[in-house]
Amino acid sequence: MKVLVTGASGFLGGALVRRLVSDGEHEVFALVRQTSNLTDLRDAGVINAITLVYGNLADAKSLKGAVHGMDAVVHSAARVDERGTREQFVAENVDATVHLLEAARAAGVTRFVHISSPSAVMEYDGEDLIQVDESIPYPKRYLNLYSETKAAAERAVLAANSPGFITCALRPRAIWGAGDRSGPVIRLMGKAADGRLPDLSGGRTVQASLCHVDNAVEAIIKALTSDAVGGRAYFLADDEVTDVWQLVGVLAQHFGFERPTRRPNMAVLTAVVGVLETIWKLPPVAQRWQPPLSRYALALMSRSATFDTSAARADFGYRPIIDQETGLAEFSAWVHKQGGISQLAKAV
Repeated sequence: MKVLVTGASGFLGGALVRRLVSDGEHEVFALVRQTSNLTDLRDAGVINAITLVYGNLADAKSLKGAVHGMDAVVHSAARVDERGTREQFVAENVDATVHLLEAARAAGVTRFVHISSPSAVMEYDGEDLIQVDESIPYPKRYLNLYSETKAAAERAVLAANSPGFITCALRPRAIWGAGDRSGPVIRLMGKAADGRLPDLSGGRTVQASLCHVDNAVEAIIKALTSDAVGGRAYFLADDEVTDVWQLVGVLAQHFGFERPTRRPNMAVLTAVVGVLETIWKLPPVAQRWQPPLSRYALALMSRSATFDTSAARADFGYRPIIDQETGLAEFSAWVHKQGGISQLAKAV
């Protein structure tokens, strides 16, 4: 099978490319820009085992050439942080996905796997989500532009499913593991390391489903060959349910800094977020800076969110291949090799 991967220079996309090359069962192609940083792929020794296809998700014409002759597309690229205007998020997360879908279908691609996110179903003023499955509806109001545009892209992917063109969306949450240079765990621990992270639990236990990068890759590999996935979205998660603030404390101790103990008034924080949301609607601000605090970040750290992966297990045999203890040991060793949490966070 000829497989085209977008986002191959990123954390998940890069891990997928390495796994595909290692398995040796597919021809691997990576959609990259001339400016893409391919250092991790070169360091992993796989750059010569794949074919680089130069194009741009913003350029529909270049995508036609990129998908020519492909059997499958895995779309991992997206705008994932909170910096950017509505126009930027729509262009990079929605329009790019639609253009890629259209090009793939026209070229005779038979399989399209889209990397979505549980953020697509998080309500603006929502409560805890405990072991929810894919029957949960899309929100009436989204937490932020990322959530809104990931949901719109996901819906486009699922609607495109048709005979001969199988599409699905996978929803891993908080992908983590060795090799992560800019994900939520690195950002979170970077703030904790320099004392900028308060305890946002509100005194409650906050539980979360996380997804190790190798488990997410395993799901993608299996979804590429299952005929049961057409037109469906799937939650992906590790077997373990994580106590978020306990994990923060464990990692803080391990990496040699104090665990967050300061508990701000949540009502005051929510009011501050409201002001920041108004400011960050201004394009000159939104284009240049990430907000110091957002409703989205507050929700991720103060609301429990755990997900039922029964559908993925039933439809394509998903089973996590890395447990949290093993993953944390590998992650710790990798972080130390990179110079520590603070050094990694500095580059984000």
